[in-house]
Amino acid sequence: MPGRAFALALGLVAFIAPLAVHLFFPVIPAVKAALSLSDAAAQFNFSIVLFAMAVATLAYGSLSDRHGRRPLLFLIGSAVSAMASTAPALALGRIIQAVGAGCSTTLVRTIARDAYRAEHLIRVIAYLTMFYTLGPMIAPLFGGMLIDTMGWRSVFGFAFVVGALIAVAAYAWIFETRPQVSGAADETGITRGYVELFRNPPFVGYVLQSGLNTAAFMTMASADATLMKELLARSSTEFGFYFLVFPVGFFLGNWLSSRIGSRRSNESMVFAGSVLSIATILVQAALLLSGVVAPWSLFVPGLFLTFSQGIALPYAQVGAMGTIPRLAGTAAGVGVFMQNMGGALFTPLYGLAADGTAVPVVAILTLCGILGLAAGALPLLYTGKTAW
Repeated sequence: MPGRAFALALGLVAFIAPLAVHLFFPVIPAVKAALSLSDAAAQFNFSIVLFAMAVATLAYGSLSDRHGRRPLLFLIGSAVSAMASTAPALALGRIIQAVGAGCSTTLVRTIARDAYRAEHLIRVIAYLTMFYTLGPMIAPLFGGMLIDTMGWRSVFGFAFVVGALIAVAAYAWIFETRPQVSGAADETGITRGYVELFRNPPFVGYVLQSGLNTAAFMTMASADATLMKELLARSSTEFGFYFLVFPVGFFLGNWLSSRIGSRRSNESMVFAGSVLSIATILVQAALLLSGVVAPWSLFVPGLFLTFSQGIALPYAQVGAMGTIPRLAGTAAGVGVFMQNMGGALFTPLYGLAADGTAVPVVAILTLCGILGLAAGALPLLYTGKTAW
């Protein structure tokens, strides 16, 4: 079993993604004013990260299967962003930053799978995801404090320093974990690896379920922000307070997964998370369509939705990486890609359909829930296992 320093370094690497994504939330209005950006241009510097990270994860996963895990470790992008004086320069810095951050979630999962025994892997992945969840809880608040005291550029300077420290810890404490494979297996083409994975129905079910569950969460969070401000006339501060239920639910779901561990199969736990997700969506739909639109009816379901995600995600990750062990890095990359693209595709869909009422979010969430349930059931049906 790897030591505590190895586990701590993995947790720190998992923290890179919140530095790229969630730390930027309070920067948006400051950057908009400082660089005279439009609302669309300011938001672009957030959404571009999701797209860039989604694409980068595919490359990191495949390359790590061929060349190892450690060499593929965010600093240049943070420096460029901190020094940016124009919108294009900031966008360039954010893209580079996102490409660097794309390694974190993918390679942390892959390295954990390499290093820990199967009976401990679910618990390890759940704990690492819990560590990641601390980012959305504290990054926006900490970023706001930096902006108020030292200006918006200090956020990227902070990201640079923390990223450098994490890189040192990673190289000092994380050893190369890629299994030694035969020359023929090592030369498997990248495209051939994707084809091989997507021919495996359980793998398809695992990664689609993760993507659709993430899409449901991102859509609900985006819609709640709009409905709180435009329909209920509540302040942004109040929205920020209620928003905490999302990471809390995710944290609790991961904690439960860490307690259950390998006592339940990957197939049954992913299916259980899918059932809870669609049940939550349908209950909220009934409330909103009957006219019960209030902060509690918007956010309490969010607690259960992210709780369901926290239950299913560690098992979906482990299941996807375990379908073809020699392609574990590629599988992890595809899994993270699906999560990022789920949010990147369905959130704009809600933006196009939004009309100031709750009907569009009900429709999109129901679609996500139904498709997610079908995807979550696929590994269970293919293997012929019982749900419990």
